[in-house]
Amino acid sequence: MKYRLEYDTLGEVKVPVDKYWGAQTQRSLDNFRIGPEASMPIDLIRAYGYVKKAAAYTNHQLGVLSSEKRDLIAAVCDEIIRGELDEHFPLVVWQTGSGTQTNMNVNEVISNRAHVLKGNVLGKRIPFLHPNDDVNKSQSSNDTFPTAMHIAAYIKLVNLTIPSIEFLRNIFDDQAKAMNDVIKIGRTHLMDATPLSLGQEFSGYVSQLDHALKAIQNSLPHLSEIAMGGTAVGTGLNAPANYAEIVADYVSKFTGLSFRSAGNKFEAMASHDAFVEAHGALKQTAVSLLKMANDIRLMASGPRGGIGELILPANEPGSSIMPGKVNPTQVEALSMVCVQLMGNDTTITIAGSSGQFELNVFKPLIIYNFLESAQLLGDACVSFAKNCIEGLRPDKARIKVHLDNSLMLITALNTHIGYEKSAEIARKAYVENKSLRESALELGYVSQEEFDEWVDPKKMIDPEKNHN
Repeated sequence: MKYRLEYDTLGEVKVPVDKYWGAQTQRSLDNFRIGPEASMPIDLIRAYGYVKKAAAYTNHQLGVLSSEKRDLIAAVCDEIIRGELDEHFPLVVWQTGSGTQTNMNVNEVISNRAHVLKGNVLGKRIPFLHPNDDVNKSQSSNDTFPTAMHIAAYIKLVNLTIPSIEFLRNIFDDQAKAMNDVIKIGRTHLMDATPLSLGQEFSGYVSQLDHALKAIQNSLPHLSEIAMGGTAVGTGLNAPANYAEIVADYVSKFTGLSFRSAGNKFEAMASHDAFVEAHGALKQTAVSLLKMANDIRLMASGPRGGIGELILPANEPGSSIMPGKVNPTQVEALSMVCVQLMGNDTTITIAGSSGQFELNVFKPLIIYNFLESAQLLGDACVSFAKNCIEGLRPDKARIKVHLDNSLMLITALNTHIGYEKSAEIARKAYVENKSLRESALELGYVSQEEFDEWVDPKKMIDPEKNHN
């Protein structure tokens, strides 16, 4: 490999000749060889493109940066945002907790890429843009990194996670409406209970997702607050007057989303409660989804040795040794994603509570786990919707067998003959392996006509309607 020499305040460093990063990036690469993967999320890097572009425009507007330098910075930032320079951001999550090396990685890439855009050879002569004095003007890693975190998280939630959950929610809603007349036995404590329709059961899943979406959307206002203008510790040292508000306006303009300057920069840099809150909403969603997945796993169990009320799409063979076996693979994939999110939430909880004084130094870890959760949740919801929920169907014959054999239909007689006599009928049917109807008639507590009138599953799933 061929190298060129780059310099920082500690001296010279060898950098691969074809890479746009500089000395501080290379030092981080050399000093933090931790783990085989876990590179800084590319979504964060692209968010940094918006940060640096907005900073350049703000600095120019406030008279501390020339228009030529502004335009050069903006041109490279646009390349970063489009993903054209991804290979030049190699750093791992396991670095300084403020993300300083990643901030400098971005600064160095912008500086060197701008040098080339001006027609110069990389590594030959001093770049026109200085990574600290120009690209990082009026900024600190301590306010740019959390700003990039908020931008990346907000974009991911709005563009992927929320629409994906909505997509799954709507598929569940379609199924709920389609199966509204499919009456089945209910279950509480994993034991038979009074009947309901499959549509009613699925409507509960729809409501869970509605609440989950509301929780995520409620977290967006805090995520929309950015730390830019706080510089090192929140005081705004070295930033021009009105910088914070103007840079937030430019971030909003360039992203097409609504961001605003954090009302208290000390909170925005010393804590990451916005991520604790937002990821808590993601965890809530994961909890709901795991409950749904487990319900569907059990209802589809069998096909002959289990409950077998749902027939799931046969997406792939389920066993390398058992011919004809089909497993609930989408349920299992979603379940693993949900468990991963719960683990990520614990990580973010601990990381969020561990900032000392004016700076939380778990920033790379927080955004790494947050973006992973948001991505996994969005992808899993779409996969689950398309490959499982959309194509499932009820096994009506099996559902009818369970319904007809259920002893809990006796509940409908409570208001007519009382709890004690109803329990006696159910006990007799269970012990003697008879139907409820046979037992009720043998005991003489009801007539044939009364039993057929009162013990009607269709009436039991909507008693309010049938009372009118």
